[in-house]
Amino acid sequence: MIKIQILGTGCPKCKKLAENAEAAAKEAGIEYEIEKVTQINDIMKMGVMITPALVIDGEVKTSGKVAPPDDIKAMLV
Repeated sequence: MIKIQILGTGCPKCKKLAENAEAAAKEAGIEYEIEKVTQINDIMKMGVMITPALVIDGEVKTSGKVAPPDDIKAMLV
């Protein structure tokens, strides 16, 4: 199972990134879980200074932008 984390305080871009990540994971047909990390201290511990950020299996893949579903899908497979 792939763990997808969305780092952000709940802004509209964070919500869109979560939607895109879920769409990408469903399209890829993989088992996944999505966790939203909203506490700024937890976000900073992961080395992210600009949100939203996408983390897959503990590795920061993007920060400061909303990755489109196709880009996220490529990161998942």
